[in-house]
Amino acid sequence: MLERKGVDHKVVDLPPGTHAAALRLVGFRGGTVPALRIGGRRVQGSRAISRALEELSPEPRLFPADPQLRLRVEEAERWGEEVLQDTPRLLTRWLTLHRSAMREHMARETGIPMPRVAAVVNVPVARHFARKVGADDDERVRQTLAAIPARLDRVEELLAEGTIGADEPNAADLQIAPSVRNLLSFGDLAPLIEDREAARWATAILPDYPTTIPAGMLPAEWLAELDE
Repeated sequence: MLERKGVDHKVVDLPPGTHAAALRLVGFRGGTVPALRIGGRRVQGSRAISRALEELSPEPRLFPADPQLRLRVEEAERWGEEVLQDTPRLLTRWLTLHRSAMREHMARETGIPMPRVAAVVNVPVARHFARKVGADDDERVRQTLAAIPARLDRVEELLAEGTIGADEPNAADLQIAPSVRNLLSFGDLAPLIEDREAARWATAILPDYPTTIPAGMLPAEWLAELDE
């Protein structure tokens, strides 16, 4: 969104598990990312940020001028944040709880020293963040994985009706595409979804993605349900 608005900015990456404390240390009230400091304001959450940017820098628009289309974009943006975004979030947090290899992989990718040691030490942190979103519930996570085809169907419905997918991306495009792109970063999922229209669209918006999750992490029996 910042790039779309042409706003000069600096990105600060926070190590997983420390972001809540780090944000509060620099004056944010909540412990969630993304968090933006701009024009003397502190704004947290992608939907709050999209509206703050629209107010501070009206052009190019993130929301259509037409009231009816704006309502559709706002609803799609809300669904992207409240429903779709939970899909990769739950899968990632389940893996960090149940797979030492995942914790080690994340430590390596984020530059944490002694990643094998970190994988052991960070078990309580992984458990905390999994419980926070319900990712310690195996059946819930399994159902979330099974819902991926239906959720991609919804993305493709939004593309077909023109709510997202126009030449100039709007707030809903920029909310939904990262979650689809995140799913493609799972080595276990990419072969199952990369030929879908939703996947091609998300990759066009975000051709480069900063992380990958090696194949072999998700339970094979869960993945088999996607391929039926």
